[in-house]
This record gives sequence, structure tokens and C-alpha cells, in this order.
Amino acid sequence: MKLFEEILGSVNDFVWGPVMLVLLVGTGVFLTFRLKFLPWRNLGYALKSVFSKPEKTDDQHEGDITPFQSLMTALAATIGTGNIVGVATAMVLGGPGAIVWMWISALFGLSTKYAESLLAVKYREVNDAGEMAGGPMYVMRNAFPIPALGKILAVAFALFAVLASFGIGNMTQANSISEALNTTFGVPNAVTGALLTVLALIVLLGGIKSIGKVCEKIVPFMAVLYFVCGLLVIILNIKNLPSGIVEIFSMAFSVKAISGGVGGSIIASMLSAMRWGVARGVFSNEAGLGSAPIAAAAAKTDLPSRQGYINMTGTFFDTIVVCSVTGLVIASSGQLGAVDASGELLTGASLTIASFQAALGTFGGWMVSIGIMLFAFSTILGWEYYGEKSLEFLVGSTKANKPYRLFFSLIAFIGATQTLSIVWDFSDTMNGLMAIPNLICLLVLSGVVAKDCFDYQDVIKKERSR
Repeated sequence: MKLFEEILGSVNDFVWGPVMLVLLVGTGVFLTFRLKFLPWRNLGYALKSVFSKPEKTDDQHEGDITPFQSLMTALAATIGTGNIVGVATAMVLGGPGAIVWMWISALFGLSTKYAESLLAVKYREVNDAGEMAGGPMYVMRNAFPIPALGKILAVAFALFAVLASFGIGNMTQANSISEALNTTFGVPNAVTGALLTVLALIVLLGGIKSIGKVCEKIVPFMAVLYFVCGLLVIILNIKNLPSGIVEIFSMAFSVKAISGGVGGSIIASMLSAMRWGVARGVFSNEAGLGSAPIAAAAAKTDLPSRQGYINMTGTFFDTIVVCSVTGLVIASSGQLGAVDASGELLTGASLTIASFQAALGTFGGWMVSIGIMLFAFSTILGWEYYGEKSLEFLVGSTKANKPYRLFFSLIAFIGATQTLSIVWDFSDTMNGLMAIPNLICLLVLSGVVAKDCFDYQDVIKKERSR
């Protein structure tokens, strides 16, 4: 078992190592230039589209859920513990400057998320239950120039997605919830596990329409609540904010390893800031992994580019907004580089909790714990849909969907009651491996994306002239 863990750890280090991160960000850079920076230039339009009142004709378009519900389902899976735990970990391992590289990766991730969501809608299908089925696996099978290779990539992606859904999308999230409830409120893990299983079953048995309805309510609520509380902490620490921001940018581009200031005992160079910032940024917003497009494919929409722009904002909300709040709270709190009672460096959830508590007292700790619970539960809902659609693709039928939903809900109990460190590495690896076939597909079909993107500019001009 120890040998297996070492092998898995080595594979995981490669999957989330420099080569993979360059490929992920590099694809975003390439697409940004290929699309003439239109995803950046049209970000305002995209944000306006998210909050625009749907037209009556929207219900006449093909799809299962509204464009907003589709975005919220995707955000449910992306806004998770990574926004609380991942940011803190990145700032400890990569220094405060890691947050800058999270922003940079997110900016180029806008183009990646736009492209993969556009393609998912363009090449989606109607399954035997009359519902939309789409995502990178369908794009690879239906549009890849070399059909045989496209099918191999499609099967690989779907398989990795199913395996990742049980780990990073379920057990690790359930474990975070049980740990938060047990630490903050003393709730036994078994009770949390049972409650999670029941709640998940209630929502999941209704399928994507039920998931969409729950996500459109819980995701905005949890994001706004966390944002407001984080903003309050930043305001209370306003005197420390300028020096915190200076250190964030100085350590992001410093060639030499440095420490001091709000960084405390944190020592990090530009390379480590880049590595951990990009890794945790991509891990958080999932741009390029191919997961969010599965939800995009279920949206009621008239044109692929329209939903591409709407789903693209998920990267903006996840990293530029939510992750930034966590980063600025930590940078202004004076807790970065602090140690706990045993002399260990504060990191992960402990660092974020300590940062909130420094300004808000006990309420701050409760706030972070509640945030972890809501973020993690919504991630479970979003990832169930990803896993379900991937399994549906592999078996070629919807017959396995309901058994999968039941099994998926029961797995949450195991995640909540067991500490499975090996699950984290395994699911992390599967999550990363999803990106390889997806990025290949995006690069090969970039011409298709560019044509749709440029054609849609006429639609944007007409809508702006109204």
C-alpha cells in the first residue's frame, strides 16, 4: 500500500506539475490570441447576460434548464473548498504572490472556458430520455478530425470524469463538511454522513432539473454571504491592506526567495508563486478540465456562443471574485506565517479560519465553517451531474443514471466518516487527467471556436444597439 501511495503521489506531482500547468495556461493564452481577445473585450456583455431577465422565447429553445441554472450548476461544482482551503494552501506554499498568478491564470482561463462551453452546446445530443447530453466527450466523438482518435479521447475523458466524481466531487467534499461540523459544532461524523446522504438523494433523484433549481438558489446565497463577510474583514483590516497588497505583488515577481511583512515566516520565489498560484487557480475554476461544459450543454439557448459567454463568467466569479476575497482576507489579517499551538505553520482551512477569527472573533470561524459546508455540498451536486453524464456516455444509455445517483449518495457517507488520504491523491490525479484529452480537442478545434466567436460579434452589436 505504501508503494502504491508513493507511485500515486509521483503521478499526481506530474499531472499537476509544470508541464501540465504550462499546457493548461498555454492553451488559454493561445485561444485568447486566436479569438482576438474577444472573451476579454466582451466580459461586460457576458456579465450583463448572466443577470438579464430571460426572454419568453428562451423556453422555446432546446435544452433542459435555463442558462442561469446551467451557470449555477457549473459554479456549484467549481466554487468549493478550493476557494477557502486551496487559496490558503497556495499562499503558504507559494507565498502571498500566488494570488497574482491565480488571477493571471483565470484571465486566460476565460477564453478556455468560453471555447469548451461553446463546443459542448454546438455538438450536444438528445438522449433516450429526451434530455440534452453534451460535454467534451461528445465533442471529441462528433467533431474530432480523426474519428478513431476522437473516440479514444472521448472514452478516456469520460472514464476519468466518472472516477473523479466519486473522489474530488464527493468523498473529499463530504470529508471537509464532516470535519467542519465536528470541529466547530461537535457533530459526530456518522450523523453528518447520514444527513448528507439523505439530502443528496432528495436533490439528485430529480435529475438535472432538480439540481438546477437547488443550485440557482444555494450558489448565489453562499457566494454573496462569503463575499460580504470577507469584505467586512478586509474593511476591518483596512490599515494592513496596502502593505498586504504590496507584498502580494512584490513576491509574485521576485526572483529571489524572500520573506517578511505580512508573509511572516513564509519564504517563496516567483517560480513557486507561479506554480502554486496557477495550480490552485486552475484547480478552483476548472478552466480547461472539461467539467463545466457538461452543465453548459444542458442549457436552453439559441446559439452556442451565447452560452459560451455566460458559462465563461464562472471563471470570473470563482477566481477573480471569491478567491480574491480569501486571498485579501489572509493578506490583511497578519496570520500568514503564523503557527498553531504545536508550532506547526497554519495552512489550509485553519489559516482561513484564523484570518476571519482575527477580525470577527468566534463568528468568523463559524462563517468559514458554514462556507465550507455550503461550498462542498454544492460541489457534490454539480459533480454528480458530471459523473452521471460521463457514465451515460460510456454505457450508451440512461439506464444506469438512477443506480448511479443512489450509489453516489451513499458514497458521501463513506467520505464523511473515513479519513482517506489516498482518495485525495487519486481523485486529484483523475481530475487533472481529464484535462489532457480536453485540451487536445480545444487546440485542434480552435478554428471552429474562432468562426463561431467572430460570427457572434454581429449578434452582440445588434443587441447593444437596441
